[in-house]
Amino acid sequence: MLDVRLLREPFQPGALIGPFTGAHPGLGGVCTFVGEVRGGGEGVEALELSHYEPLTLPGMEELADRATARFGLMGLLMVHRVGVLRVGEPIVCVSAAALHRRGAIDAVDFCMDHLKSAAWFWKRERRADGWHWIEPRPEDHAALARWRPA
Repeated sequence: MLDVRLLREPFQPGALIGPFTGAHPGLGGVCTFVGEVRGGGEGVEALELSHYEPLTLPGMEELADRATARFGLMGLLMVHRVGVLRVGEPIVCVSAAALHRRGAIDAVDFCMDHLKSAAWFWKRERRADGWHWIEPRPEDHAALARWRPA
């Protein structure tokens, strides 16, 4: 079962993860990552995610298919927000169900590395002095490179 969603409204990860897990009897492991808008000491007031609609959801679905095949998953849940988000709101939730924990853990890591560095989103932060575009960091590109064939 693949459940891939692109949302404009806030979501509660727990309300999604429980039914997802329950839909996979016999699983050996579930791994879930939830990313939230961080404020921290950087003075972030909000985060805006823009996207190119004709490619975003199909691209996420293709990523989910690749992860499912590569890691032998029983199911994958991938939810991503777009629009303006406040500090503390969930941005992304990726949950993988597999017969063994390693497949679930690696699948979530794989999906997050792709969503962070090679996806169809543009991000900018609002701080006290205005909006600032955010680019993937070198560490994000290095994380993504781990998944390429040698």
